[in-house]
Amino acid sequence: MNPLTLPVSEKLARYLDAEGRLKGWPSRRTAQLEALRYLTSRLPDGTEWSERELNELLKALHTFGDWALLRRDLYDARLIDRSPDGRRYWKVLPA
Repeated sequence: MNPLTLPVSEKLARYLDAEGRLKGWPSRRTAQLEALRYLTSRLPDGTEWSERELNELLKALHTFGDWALLRRDLYDARLIDRSPDGRRYWKVLPA
């Protein structure tokens, strides 16, 4: 699916490049959460990743070079979860 065919608000669209990658980090938390939900929608369903694998996926989804920020915020927002030892990550499915 073309990433730009995913529904995004005008506000979020300002933070995306032509390939649908996040090109900047919004300053407002509501916009950050929208960006995180967008990134989560671009991650494959039903898959577990090592931290390194998740970092590589996130690197491909943004251009500003801070995949660790994205990984931590995805976890803090409960959009992804991880094993107790932090070695495996997966998407949290909506209830």
